[in-house]
Amino acid sequence: MFWKPQLALFVHEETLLPVLMPLAPASSLAQRFPTYLAAVLKALDVDSGFIMAQVAAMGQVQYTKTSNRSVLGIMNQFSYLAEGYRDYLETGDLLELSLKLANTPCSPLYKRETFPDKELHRWIKDNS
Repeated sequence: MFWKPQLALFVHEETLLPVLMPLAPASSLAQRFPTYLAAVLKALDVDSGFIMAQVAAMGQVQYTKTSNRSVLGIMNQFSYLAEGYRDYLETGDLLELSLKLANTPCSPLYKRETFPDKELHRWIKDNS
């Protein structure tokens, strides 16, 4: 994303849930990510026990490229939409923008819940 300051966009492969956060300092990105994810999950009314379990499971990080073309396409679309939402809503609040993106219909989810926020709740229910 070509914002100042630069941002990182994370997308959950199965639910397409987006999380925006500041990129800098990049060296601590992995350590800071759980805090931003927890804020998005809390704003989406996810059970606090589930949030704590997810954050606790993020102790070890490995960066890899994705081979999932749907995720790459959604990341490109979310990057484009985030810029439009930022300008339209006149906000730089990354939580607000993450939530707006999470409530955006995504074609890879059309046979399921269509929206990442709704797909997240279905995914949690199915995996609990």
